[in-house]
Amino acid sequence: MILYLDTSSLLKCLIDEAHTTEVRDWLDAAGAVATSRVTYPEAAAALARRQRLGDLTAEGARVALRRLVARWAGFMLVDLAEIRAGGFAMRHELRGFDAVHVAAAVTLRDAGGTDGVAFSSFDDELNRAAVSEGLIVLAPGGPD
Repeated sequence: MILYLDTSSLLKCLIDEAHTTEVRDWLDAAGAVATSRVTYPEAAAALARRQRLGDLTAEGARVALRRLVARWAGFMLVDLAEIRAGGFAMRHELRGFDAVHVAAAVTLRDAGGTDGVAFSSFDDELNRAAVSEGLIVLAPGGPD
């Protein structure tokens, strides 16, 4: 199984928060881990925002970013499928980067010729779109 992480799931690998344990278990069980190239700047922006809001200390944000840098080379990186993402944005009324994540996971699944891609996100709207596009969606207490 290839585990596809959107930014909300990837952040759970970098900082301890609700459902971190489940995501780390899914990582351990996966044969490979994939994400979109847009995930890195989106994750860095989320860490900066959480620092600005006081949810993370400056040191906590730096440690999380170092963890991201250390893990990044080990991910299968999916290039932007902008036309497909635009179609998903329209069809499912998704935000731009959310549409990019669905498009990346569907592109990865289609390229492999299998249904061996499991999608991980902690955004209900994004998960509904992923299910609608035929992706296996992992959720706490759900399939694993």
